[in-house]
Amino acid sequence: MTSQPTFIQVGALADGFAPNSHILAPVGDLEGRTLVLTFADGGVDTLHFDTAQSVEVERVLPGAARPAQPRERHACRVTSVRAGIYFVDYIGADEPLVDGEGEARASSTSYVLDLNKQLCTVVVGVLPGEKETRIDAFTRIERGMELTGVQAQIRHGRIGAEAGAQGAALHEPTTELIGMRNLYIYSATERYEHIYLNENFYAWQCLSGVEAGLGDVDRCHTIGIDTALYLFIWREKIVPTLGVVMIDLDRMKTDGKIFGYHGDRFDALSNFPVGAHARVLNVTRHPE
Repeated sequence: MTSQPTFIQVGALADGFAPNSHILAPVGDLEGRTLVLTFADGGVDTLHFDTAQSVEVERVLPGAARPAQPRERHACRVTSVRAGIYFVDYIGADEPLVDGEGEARASSTSYVLDLNKQLCTVVVGVLPGEKETRIDAFTRIERGMELTGVQAQIRHGRIGAEAGAQGAALHEPTTELIGMRNLYIYSATERYEHIYLNENFYAWQCLSGVEAGLGDVDRCHTIGIDTALYLFIWREKIVPTLGVVMIDLDRMKTDGKIFGYHGDRFDALSNFPVGAHARVLNVTRHPE
């Protein structure tokens, strides 16, 4: 009889991914720069990179005349999987986030900044609190809830204080990954397979590593950033987990992060970088 594979917390996953991982080195290209991001919903985020790996953020909400709160400074990670395109990530969001009972919710923020086309996308991910996490799947279905309690707000816009309708089309969802079966090698020990099923779901399994033998089908979102370059977001339902990763299928490289709770007490967070060498194993095209 084979042993039963066991799901682990995100903190334990981080420990497994850390040794000799294939993450990209941070870059200092944005140090000293201020970028004004104007989103399609009318909101404006101003990012000032006071150092290579820290950013001050000022957010004006849609329809508001002034910032929602004072500028906040965040330690961040800035990487570039393709020249002129940057991934910026930090723990927290620039507005208070609470659940239905008024409890603060853990959050993270990830920006894709395309300086080549002056386009941007931001993903604010929010983890469920302990009470929501413990709602079982059948109850969630009865209540008309998503199976995952992890949320992701995705917004698209342009870079520049006077950003208007001119220029390249905004980033948007894409179906280009559907049908692909890809191998991702995160380190000498951590190997995963992804199968992109449709616009809403993908299947994953761990071929080797700390999650060896585990697999599931989870909610996902795929945003087209450039030719063969994608922002892939997934929201897991068993252990509260948010993944936000850039996938470059020209370079066959990925880089991004995984966000969740460090342990099972809901009192500490893990937001760790991930990067992999990619390989397209095959592509399935269903007949019409």
